[in-house]
Amino acid sequence: MSGWDSYRAVYGAELRAAAREFDDHGWSVAEQTATTLLLITGRALDVLEVPEATGRRMCAELRDAGRVVPVAATDAGSWWFPMSAGAELPAELASAAGVVLHGAGDAVLAPPSQVPDGWVHWRVAPALVGYKVPPADVIFHAAVDAVRRQTDHETYPGAQRSAGVGVAVMRS
Repeated sequence: MSGWDSYRAVYGAELRAAAREFDDHGWSVAEQTATTLLLITGRALDVLEVPEATGRRMCAELRDAGRVVPVAATDAGSWWFPMSAGAELPAELASAAGVVLHGAGDAVLAPPSQVPDGWVHWRVAPALVGYKVPPADVIFHAAVDAVRRQTDHETYPGAQRSAGVGVAVMRS
């Protein structure tokens, strides 16, 4: 058996183990190809997909609030956040570039799927929270704040604080 064949066998076992783990926790999955796994949305969970910069800001917001939530990412710059199923995307997010809500009838590539530009991987593994997904409003709140901060940063490039905040320096 060549090194490539043994790698594919080990990777296939890893993919099957991930599928079994998701299924054991009520997350519906389907194999798309020998190297990809689909997580079915709209049942046990939905997924909010955002651009990487928005995802990073969302993680900072959630961390500041003391929340730990599962987060997946791709090497192509897409991050996604599992959350409770059935919520509607807020209007402010519907108009934001690159923000997509995957719900009933959809699916997302799940870690550890291999894609042409890399891997879908966990930034925060769902096992850290017992595969419990946060309420949709928690994820939406973090996303809205992240999108607003992005918009503020684009409006005032380089600004780190609003113009109304002054910094006083005392010299002796």
